[in-house]
Amino acid sequence: MRTPASGSFRRWLQPGMGVKRWLGLVFIGLLLLALGTAHVIRQVTPGLDPSSTVGIVVNIVTLQFLPFILRGLAAGATGAVLVLFGMWRLIRAVTDPLRTAGTGVRQPPLVEVIYQKRFLARGPKVVAIGGGTGLSTLLRGMKEHTSNLTAIVTVADDGGSSGSLRAELGIPAVGDIRSCIAALADAEPLMSELLGYRFPGGVSSDGGPVEIEPGSLGGHAVGNLLLAAMTALEGGDFEEGVRRMNRVLAVRGQVVPASPTPITLHAATRDGLMVTGQSTIMRTVGIERVWITPRDVAGSDDALTAIADAEIIVLGPGSLYTSVLPVLLIPAIREAVASASAIRVYACNVATQTGETAGYDLADHVEALLAHTTPGLVDIVLANDQFDVPGQASRPPAVALRWPPAVDPVPHLATDSVASELDPRHHDPARLAAAILRACEREASALRRERVARTA
Repeated sequence: MRTPASGSFRRWLQPGMGVKRWLGLVFIGLLLLALGTAHVIRQVTPGLDPSSTVGIVVNIVTLQFLPFILRGLAAGATGAVLVLFGMWRLIRAVTDPLRTAGTGVRQPPLVEVIYQKRFLARGPKVVAIGGGTGLSTLLRGMKEHTSNLTAIVTVADDGGSSGSLRAELGIPAVGDIRSCIAALADAEPLMSELLGYRFPGGVSSDGGPVEIEPGSLGGHAVGNLLLAAMTALEGGDFEEGVRRMNRVLAVRGQVVPASPTPITLHAATRDGLMVTGQSTIMRTVGIERVWITPRDVAGSDDALTAIADAEIIVLGPGSLYTSVLPVLLIPAIREAVASASAIRVYACNVATQTGETAGYDLADHVEALLAHTTPGLVDIVLANDQFDVPGQASRPPAVALRWPPAVDPVPHLATDSVASELDPRHHDPARLAAAILRACEREASALRRERVARTA
């Protein structure tokens, strides 16, 4: 029967660990050492009296009582057993103390951690753009496929704890950044629980943004306060504060703000109403267009670098007008995505949102996205095709699959079962990440041909 110890040892020998080459080098060294020792013995022993005590001991040690072939096999087999046993015990001696790491909690075997890190380091370079619950969901699934992962997060939030810190300290919104950092942390969901913990107080009475009294901890999330403190430690450099938070929590990949400058979101409705503030716009029906101020706000340097290096860029999922578009309305980021060589995927929401996208179908989402950005920004649109959701009538309806949208060029459509079984009006992290990677692999050749044809 396979024991945990033997399974762990075999895991060290699997491809991708980078261990076998060094074990081979050690084995060659031991073999040369054994040959050198045998050569010395052969030179020294011919003159010994076989009947003397020294001669008898040498004959026994060198297995002279066995036939020549059996002598070599026995020595080789014994040596191999000793080498393997010694390496196994050495690995156990080195790694066992690290499995508790002073926490008192038994951790996964170190070999599993190393294998995972090496595997993820070879994953695709993915950039995810958006904010809110949708982006956090995508990151939870995608971090199991790659550590080359960058989340570019909106900083337009103006409600609750984020809005209070923004008003008091003049820093960009930190709430969505906090959620994404927690999603990429190795200790998630424990880290999500810690960073998302809110001090008692500041409860909203109308279901809207939490009102927080200036100077009070009530309603503030621990992670928001940590990000504000990191920014203060860096002399007000928000980007560096977020970088330090990434390092402190050892996240897989990185989370970066869309801009180091606070952004205000505005909207106009079909009835001519002008609305200001992300927290208000998200509850507004009949949105016709949105924009940001300042209009010429700079994009984050880390965000622009990640977009240029990306192999896959994912827009969403998340609130169309209040999470995805506030990032893409930053001129530098929009231009970087439009000119990127990466495959660009729009992951449409599973369900409409009460307020900003009430009554929207799939084509409506795509038309609104491209009307606010530029034609051809999206290569693939990923939509959910599972609509059998019993007992969910009280929730916002699923996004209907009307296709194609009135845009040119029309993106490729990929449909998959990406809804969560526990909450069918939201994405399942694992299904969503796997569906994006499958769609990119399936459509990659056709997209390359189309790009070559457009540039010819």
